[in-house]
Amino acid sequence: MAHLLKSEEHVMVASINELEAQKYLLSKPEATLDYPFGDEVKVFKVKNKMFATLALGKMGKAVSSESGDKKDWWMNLKCDPDEAVMLRDIFPAVIPGYHMNKRLWNTVILDGSIPQGEIERMIDNSFKLVVSKMTKKDQASILVHL
Repeated sequence: MAHLLKSEEHVMVASINELEAQKYLLSKPEATLDYPFGDEVKVFKVKNKMFATLALGKMGKAVSSESGDKKDWWMNLKCDPDEAVMLRDIFPAVIPGYHMNKRLWNTVILDGSIPQGEIERMIDNSFKLVVSKMTKKDQASILVHL
C-alpha cells in the first residue's frame, strides 16, 4: 500500500517505503534476497546477479536528515547510462550510485518525493537490464514469468 506524502511542491505524492520496495523487488521472477555485505545491506538478485540493494542511509550507515531524526532508505538500481543522468536531473532524491559504478547505477533515496509508479518503473528497468545480460536460456526461464 502506497503512502501519501507531501513533496516540496506541497502536492500529494504516492510513494513507497522500504517494506513496500522490498516486497516489489521480491515479486520479480526468481528474485532472491541475500546479505553478502552484512546484515545492514539487503541485496536483491536474479539468478545470482544483483539488480538492487536496499539499506538504511549510506549502505547501512544510517545517515540522518537535516531534522536529525528521520533516516531514509537508499536503494541502488542498475540503469541505462543516459537515463541515469536524466533521472538525476529530474529527481533530487536520485543520485549517482553509492559504492557502485556511477555510470550504470543510481541510488534512489526513499524520502517520499518520487512517485510510486516511477520507483517501480526504475526497479523494473534494473531487473530487465540485468536479465538482458544473461544467457538466452536463463533469460527465457525468467521472461516466461513476465
